Order: sequence, then structure tokens, then C-alpha cells
Amino acid sequence: MDVRFRRAEVADASTIADVWLRSFATALPTVRRSHDDDSVRSWFANVVVPQCETWVAAGDEQVLGLLVLTDDDPEQLYLEPSWRGRGLGDQFMDLAKRRRPNGLALWTFQVNEPARRFYIRHGFVETARTDGRRNEEREPDIRYIWRP
Repeated sequence: MDVRFRRAEVADASTIADVWLRSFATALPTVRRSHDDDSVRSWFANVVVPQCETWVAAGDEQVLGLLVLTDDDPEQLYLEPSWRGRGLGDQFMDLAKRRRPNGLALWTFQVNEPARRFYIRHGFVETARTDGRRNEEREPDIRYIWRP
């Protein structure tokens, strides 16, 4: 399948939200989501896609993954579960580094071992840990920073 990376359009919002929901459920089964499915879909349609730099990996008219960039933060990086391990995450990270060449900073949950390994492999360094009081899920997390 030919995969291309492009900026998301408002018409993509529902599909992007569905990828996010499936990915979150698969990657983070023990993390309590703080918003129901309809709220997530509304957030993507009314906030994320229209207000943030949102990218999708698309193939055969299907969204396979998403990357949301704000300031120097990749706020969201989620892949269709069946597409994990196929290099899309690497390509999204390369895109994020090209779009934010001065550096990136992000948070990930401590329980998300695959994401932690992914970010470390991409040159991110842990700079802080929290007990989760600052995030809606109340899940302990880790701050990672990448500097070129």
C-alpha cells in the first residue's frame, strides 16, 4: 500500500478520532480515559484539526496514523493498531523533527513502555516524572525532550 503524509482536513476529523480511540484502547488498556468517545470526536473536529498542525498518514483512502504538533510539542502521535511496527511512527517523528528543527518536548505515560522505548530510540532524553496529578487521566507520566 502506498502511504502518503499530508496535512489533515476538517473532513478527516472523525476518521482521525476513530484511529485515536482504537490506538489508545490498544496501547493503553489500563489507563482511564477522561472523555467519552463522542467528546473525543468533538475535540478532534472542533479543536485539534482546525486549530493545530495535524498530519495524517493515509493509504488507500484510509487514515493509518496521526501526528498533532503544537509549539514544540508533538501532542498526539497515534497509529492504527494494525500499522504499529511498520515504520509509520518513525516517519512521523522524522516529520516532527523537520517541522520543529530547534527541538521537541512531550509527555508520555509511564506505563507506556513501547512509547518510552520509541522516544528514547529517537534521541529523546527523560527530564521529569510526575505522579499524574497534572493530567486529566491522573496517570503518572514522563517528560522527554529532543534537542538537535
